[in-house]
Amino acid sequence: MQRIEDYGLIGNMISAALVGRDGSIDWLCLPRFDSGACFAALLGTRDNGHWSIAPTSPHVSSRRYIPDTAVLETRFETSQGTVTVTDFMPFTTDEQKVDLVRIVRGVAGTVAMSTELVMRFNYGQAVPWVRRRDYGLSAVAGPDAVELHTTVPLHGQCMTSVADFTVQAGDAVPFTLSYHPSHKMPQFVRDSAESQNQTVSWWREWVKHGQYRSDNDLWSEAVKRSLITLKMLIYQPTGGIIAAPTTSLPETIGGSRNWDYRYCWLRDSALTFYALINAGYRDEAVAWRTWLLRTVAGHPQQMQIMYGMAGERWLPEVEVPWLAGYENSRPVRVGNGAMGQVQHDIYGELMETLHAAREADVSKREDAWTMQQVMLKTLLSTWRDPDHGIWEVRGPVRHFTHSRLMSWVAFDRAVKSVEHFGLDGPVAAWRAARDEIRADILTHGFDTEKGSFVQHYGGKALDAALLLIPQVGFLPADDYRVTGTIAAIERELKRGGLVLRYRPEHVDDGVGGKEGAFLACSFWLADAYVMGGRDAEARDLFNELLGLRNDLGLLAEEYDPIRKRLVGNFPQAFSHIGLINTACNLARPTGGPARQRAERRAPKNGD
Repeated sequence: MQRIEDYGLIGNMISAALVGRDGSIDWLCLPRFDSGACFAALLGTRDNGHWSIAPTSPHVSSRRYIPDTAVLETRFETSQGTVTVTDFMPFTTDEQKVDLVRIVRGVAGTVAMSTELVMRFNYGQAVPWVRRRDYGLSAVAGPDAVELHTTVPLHGQCMTSVADFTVQAGDAVPFTLSYHPSHKMPQFVRDSAESQNQTVSWWREWVKHGQYRSDNDLWSEAVKRSLITLKMLIYQPTGGIIAAPTTSLPETIGGSRNWDYRYCWLRDSALTFYALINAGYRDEAVAWRTWLLRTVAGHPQQMQIMYGMAGERWLPEVEVPWLAGYENSRPVRVGNGAMGQVQHDIYGELMETLHAAREADVSKREDAWTMQQVMLKTLLSTWRDPDHGIWEVRGPVRHFTHSRLMSWVAFDRAVKSVEHFGLDGPVAAWRAARDEIRADILTHGFDTEKGSFVQHYGGKALDAALLLIPQVGFLPADDYRVTGTIAAIERELKRGGLVLRYRPEHVDDGVGGKEGAFLACSFWLADAYVMGGRDAEARDLFNELLGLRNDLGLLAEEYDPIRKRLVGNFPQAFSHIGLINTACNLARPTGGPARQRAERRAPKNGD
């Protein structure tokens, strides 16, 4: 079993695969991100599906992304010679027809290679019917089918397709794994070299639109790689952005805090929008806003905290008993039971995102305003109720301070929309609700003994989400209650220089067990430092966080400071969004995303 940081990501904004440092693809869902995995060795054993290509003799490997692309190149050096394996997923306009291309190229000498293909559909459970074809292989299992196109002759061995071949300097040996629904005809497979050239060109053209600028080359490259990673996590047909392309990678090795993150969370909305708009990717920001509007359309009391990539609402959580889990971290879960939770913070996220979109001139001012008014009418009657909070605790519902904070944001942005854009609405009622919630938070959410805001009313536990208080404009960064909260979080939630979401031993979250430091929260602390004028500390923390990326520039959800390993689903959009926003805040301390949020504005074209 490889470490989480030993994997790289390739994708085409329909699906994605994790490629190990050893040349094995151990995770791939076809045809979509949320489909059943056909390579599931990541969460089980090699018999649950993988595809390896590597030299047969001892070797040393290194890897890189071809600059400014999502095309991964792994270099294997042996005593007989050197080869590279280039992995990528070409773009497609048909979401039911997805290709994965691997090209083995000889660099020097002659290298003996082997490949082992174990197809197991339905999350590593279903063994397909494999037949030899003149172009390679065909594999079918129920609704799913793949064709393997290659010049290398493979043969069956113990329910596995294997081959040995040699590569000399100058050789190029192609493999294309092409998916199609089993009841449809296979698709045409393009020349692999031509497909690589087109894919490289597309990515490089897309990267040119980026607007982040810094004198620090490390920061610039980190932001660029994070943007490419975030782009790979966008489901292109709808514009929805998944939290991660994986499920059940554990928050603690051997633990049970294992969740399916192949869905889209509303809690990430505003930070995602600001990251995209500040980095210059307005088309993606518009697509995200449009996905939000389509997805939450309907009765406001039925608004969920998360949805499928196309806006699906039914995401039932089940356990997969035949998978042993990553490093025996059980259970493996598919679906996410948090879909049925109540979280009042999502109203604030939605209202802030739509307000920011108007400020950035990426939407008509009246567009969606009627829907927003209906949602605010619901929030007027529900904001006093307890909920499950931003972290989706599975313990008792509580009056979470962050949930109240984002309810305040919802009414504040509604008032600002009326004031800035002349929109109609019951602004007096919204101002009254905003003032009432503010007083409620200051009275019940702040603990005078601790000198800090607390996670929930009547409690003493801290919560890293409270770092967002100055960002959303509730209190200025130099307010004693803000600085006191930051100091308390530094005392109680920092581990190895990084920030925990909360301390599980102090909170009944219904799950139990430990977890790593949450990387997005650590970026929020750096943002709080910037807003408080502590620039040197912000830079130090940011550089420390950059040092946690793997050699390809990728971050998971969390980091285990004891084992010194990435943990949680990987790569995690929220972590990379945090990186992008903090880099922009450091580049423009008085005008970055944190200040923009606090001042209820967003950059327009040319800003």
